[in-house]
Amino acid sequence: MGRAGAAVGSAVFFALAPGVVAGVVPWWLTGWEATDLPGWWLPLRVAGVVLLVAGAGVLVHAFARFVAEGVGTPAPVAPTRELVVGGLYRYVRNPMYLAVLAAILGQALVLGRLVLVPYAAVVAAAFVAFVRGYEEPTLAWQFGDRYQAYRAAVPGWWPRRHPWRPAGDD
Repeated sequence: MGRAGAAVGSAVFFALAPGVVAGVVPWWLTGWEATDLPGWWLPLRVAGVVLLVAGAGVLVHAFARFVAEGVGTPAPVAPTRELVVGGLYRYVRNPMYLAVLAAILGQALVLGRLVLVPYAAVVAAAFVAFVRGYEEPTLAWQFGDRYQAYRAAVPGWWPRRHPWRPAGDD
């Protein structure tokens, strides 16, 4: 698959995976209707907007890295040819999953709809199970020592303070 195919595949997967998890399901749970909240909630709504916008930006960045750097998609059916370790992936191995969770929690704060908090917890548990049970073993098999070095150096869920630089990457 070339970059054009990777871009189309990534766009489709973007709509199907994070579009459903961070868009359709929260809409289904809330109708995207905000609750009437007291004035002291305003800073939390602002924080929610920040989380939502940051989550969307990180998600777009992560998908673009898969196309440009990995020459593939985040979808397991059309994986990358190259291990994606640039951009935000130099700080944390799972920025895409963190971005989806930020978007869900951002919606919870913006809308004042706390039903999205336990939903985010279920999504987080599903992400961790998928990463541990499928993604990490698959990447270890596909990329071998290169992935193991990356995995040892870059945390899965809590970003590093400084970007990781692979050996020979100056």
